[in-house]
Amino acid sequence: MLLSKEYVGYLAREVTKKLIAGKLIETAAVPAVTERVHAALLDELTLEDRINDEVRVILEAYSDEMQKTGANYQEMFRKVKTELVRKYKAVL
Repeated sequence: MLLSKEYVGYLAREVTKKLIAGKLIETAAVPAVTERVHAALLDELTLEDRINDEVRVILEAYSDEMQKTGANYQEMFRKVKTELVRKYKAVL
């Protein structure tokens, strides 16, 4: 993840303040809303990391075959990642 968890927490607090100030949401439980916004932001921002981890697992399973055929790891990583992004309908 490119952003620190502290910064994501700050962003969650600011987004919650702006939503309340803009009267887009009404709540008496501001900390609860902030926590849910924080969780949603973290989930979205760590999506690419989770996809990269899954790609590594997939490529590890095929490492012997890739060595035999002389496949380029970076190229295969990019191709598998593109397929997983399409599968999860993610926007990176």
